Amino acid sequence: MKGIEFVFLAAGAVAGAFLRYKIAESPVILGTLPVNILIVNVIGSFILGVFSILSVMWNWDTRYSLLVAIGFCGSLTTMSSFALETSNLIDNRQFGNLAINILANVGLSIGAVIGGRSVASLLAIKGGM
Repeated sequence: MKGIEFVFLAAGAVAGAFLRYKIAESPVILGTLPVNILIVNVIGSFILGVFSILSVMWNWDTRYSLLVAIGFCGSLTTMSSFALETSNLIDNRQFGNLAINILANVGLSIGAVIGGRSVASLLAIKGGM
């Protein structure tokens, strides 16, 4: 990895980690289900979906993939926190919330990637790109 590539990766990672921290620092609970991690996973997935279309369409340099996809989205989204929250729900025998948490994080994150790709494609078509 070249120096400039490391800078792109690090800048994206710092920005993503900071945003995740700011979103997660004040727990948002819907009933007994924590949703902060769901929020960052869905936002990150949407951004990654948009990026995956625009980067190909505009033939962006691979350094932008280090910045946005790996650095920013990789630091913003979090599988480990999702796994910990899910484990806590198991420990507390909240099996209904367990199912909702798993389906929401996985389903909405996949939906957000698809939605982001769709939005980027539609904007590109309307913009004549």
